[in-house]
Amino acid sequence: MIDPQLEGKTVLITGANHGIGKATALAFSAQGAKVFASYFRPACRFAAAELKQATMAGIGGPLLYAAEQRQTAESLLQTIRAAGGLCEAREADLADPSQIGTLFDACEATLGPVDILVNNHTCSVKDTFDPARTTEQGFSIHLATAESIDAHFAVNTRAYALMMSEYLRRYLSRKAGWGRIINVSTDAAHAHPASVSYAASKHAIESYSRSAALEAGKYGITVNVVAPGPIQTGWLTPEEANKIAATTPLGRVGTPADVADVVVLLASEQAHWLTGQLLYVGGGWRMHQ
Repeated sequence: MIDPQLEGKTVLITGANHGIGKATALAFSAQGAKVFASYFRPACRFAAAELKQATMAGIGGPLLYAAEQRQTAESLLQTIRAAGGLCEAREADLADPSQIGTLFDACEATLGPVDILVNNHTCSVKDTFDPARTTEQGFSIHLATAESIDAHFAVNTRAYALMMSEYLRRYLSRKAGWGRIINVSTDAAHAHPASVSYAASKHAIESYSRSAALEAGKYGITVNVVAPGPIQTGWLTPEEANKIAATTPLGRVGTPADVADVVVLLASEQAHWLTGQLLYVGGGWRMHQ
């Protein structure tokens, strides 16, 4: 049995109240790591009754995804603690740079300095350059604006970069010698019609990650990027999921746990010679794109 040697390590994971972030937190805890979960619940256009009904039905689509986003980290905390693990959580709006240092402070005060940073938080709102484009449900998609561009880059790019910068600053101040940074992008970062700002903001963090890998390697830190393909985090309708599965070489839509396994691998001792890499995690789906 391979030992990833993560027991006792402290991992800070953003966007950890649902989906990939939550699965990643559970996967690290299963390896004996101490988990600090950051999350943010965005404003929601759906009524509470609609979200509750969507959760009970469990059918993928915009309603279920919104319901997942509105969760706190309470169920994550309960699950990890019930299994004997250590986990703390804090809600933070990482579009606000002042909250980044506070997040690290909270982690250090409860679990200790951050050994592993997993940036997973995201802003994803459809925008486009094509005024004729609509969603599959027939709704119009707004043209890209200063507001939509800034919203995506504040969360998906600037916050990722500032989280890495804060991690490095604290890492060096305590003269640490082992570290891991894993950033979550998307396999659609190269181009994503109808989500142009989302794709561009993710593409930018891939560049930041490569630069960080070049500069941080001498300090014992590896920096890598995971780019998931279509993952069922609640947003895919059954029809969409079936369509994607039919064109995926491995024959199904991905799960959050599929991505979490790769994130844990990149943090493991077995990945000590990997840095500056972009790993596509989508069952081969991107080969058709």
